[in-house]
Formats: sequence, structure tokens, C-alpha cells
Amino acid sequence: MVATHKREDILQSALKLFAERGFDATTIPMIAADAKVGAGTIYRYFDNKEVLVNTLFQHYVEALTDMLVKDYPEHLSIRRQFHHLFQGMVRFTHHHEHALYFIKMHNDGHFLDDMSSQYFDRLRTILSSFFDRGKEANEIRDLPSTALIAIIYGAFLELHQLIRAGDIEATEELLAGVEESCWDAVRLHT
Repeated sequence: MVATHKREDILQSALKLFAERGFDATTIPMIAADAKVGAGTIYRYFDNKEVLVNTLFQHYVEALTDMLVKDYPEHLSIRRQFHHLFQGMVRFTHHHEHALYFIKMHNDGHFLDDMSSQYFDRLRTILSSFFDRGKEANEIRDLPSTALIAIIYGAFLELHQLIRAGDIEATEELLAGVEESCWDAVRLHT
């Protein structure tokens, strides 16, 4: 049981440090110090830093993907689908404070392996498909889906950072207002 806790402590410390400092500026000794384990302990669980970051990346991209697709309301309106996706990101950041920023910082990293790229491609496809369906239904602006994803994801990440820093409080009213503002940014105005 202690080994499971050590591995989890390593993963949590690595996630936090990778999210704060990035892959290149984070070292195994830094992770070990934060996790309160010896550097050698990390190598019992992970062959190297690349394996560690890929393990984290795959885990959190899959967790985000699962949260977004769970109970997806595909037969409801595009607006209701958007609400589901937005609320999925809210729930995800509530459960995994550093993970969304970690994913953003590392999604095109030179160190990602093929499996990590496949996980991220699946997530990107889910989001792109939503925007493509919205454009086909003439409810979403006719912009590239990657640009629409950037608008929402970028705004959400900035909001999350402000909340984490304590600059604003994540009230239901605030989140509803931000969701509506994000929807206004991508919806087709007629």
C-alpha cells in the first residue's frame, strides 16, 4: 500500500511541477523533493522523465475525454451540447486543479510518444466534431474548428488561472456568465 501512495505522490508532484514549470525546466530531483521521495524511487516506477510525462499526459487527457463524453446529450440542441462540454471542463478542473494547464502546455511536446498523440487526437476530434456539427446546423461561426477550440480553451484556461490565484471566486453566477460569454464568442450571430 505504501508503494501505491509513493507512486501517486510522484504523479501529483510531477503534474504540479510540469504545469508550473514545463517539461524542460522540471527535473527528476525537483519532483522527488516535492513528493518527499528519493530520486531513485521515481526510477522504480518510471524509466525516465519522458515515460513519467507521457503517463501523466495519457491519464489526464483520457480523464478529460471521458468527462466530456459521459452522458453527452447528442440529441439535444447545439447550445445544450456546448453547456455539457463547458460544464465538463468545470468539473474536470474542480477534480484536477493542474491538469488542464498541464495538457495545454504539453500537447505538442517533442517528448510525447505515439500513444499520447493518439489520446490527444481523440480529444481534439471530439471537440472538432462538436464545432463541425454546429457549423453544419448554422449555429456556430464558420471559423476553423481549431480556432473555435482555441477561443474557448484559452478563455477557460485564463479563467481557471484567475480562480487558482484567488483573484476571482468561482461562483455559479460567474461560471454561468463565462459560459454564456464563451457561447456568444463562437455562436453564429444572425
